[in-house]
Amino acid sequence: MFLSKKDIFFDLDHTIWDFDLNAKETLHELYYNYRFDQLFNTKNSDLFIETYTVNNHRLWDLYHHGKIDKKTLRKARFEDTFTQLGVDPSLFPVAFEEEYLAICPTKTNLFPHAHETLAYLYNKYTLHLISNGFKEACEKKLKHSKLSPYFKTIVISENVGVNKPHPQIFEYAVTEGNTNKELSIMIGDNLDADVRGAQNFGMDAIFFNPTKIEKPTDVKHMIMDLKELQSVL
Repeated sequence: MFLSKKDIFFDLDHTIWDFDLNAKETLHELYYNYRFDQLFNTKNSDLFIETYTVNNHRLWDLYHHGKIDKKTLRKARFEDTFTQLGVDPSLFPVAFEEEYLAICPTKTNLFPHAHETLAYLYNKYTLHLISNGFKEACEKKLKHSKLSPYFKTIVISENVGVNKPHPQIFEYAVTEGNTNKELSIMIGDNLDADVRGAQNFGMDAIFFNPTKIEKPTDVKHMIMDLKELQSVL
């Protein structure tokens, strides 16, 4: 199916690095450290984490499309969570955000078969990374999860000045990778940023779909487990 491909470009968050699980672990720890159980009048951190997760996904989608900046995203995801849970957002402690940003990227939960699959592909293809994540966080994630050695090039949108799905970041990535779009394939979880962004640029893409949503008609290729890449590539 992909016999002509020589270069594989991966997304990081929600594709290799399990963002939601790592965030959940971090937020659960900080919820009690900052006595949010008293602030929200519940010892269970689930509702706080669920509300934050929905807000974070919504704001990242706006960030992907250039509608908000980094500062707005980081400020709004917790303030909106407080507001929706009926707590004055001015009570949100700045130190909580700082600790979250320091701890979360050091978590090492990856999607199942991540290292195994990357090691397999590393022996057959040249691997690259394109991430819309923030520079300092991406670097920590790659270091602590021991992912850096797999990738010849690592492209972070914050350094380029444009985010996926903008075609400019894909053009930049293939140029940095000393390849071209015809020889390359993009693998990611985000339909707009990763899959449609690559397809609109003229690069093949595989939709990583661990939540098993229905495949959109405009998506040509889909996997639900990273291990499937060992069969299709």
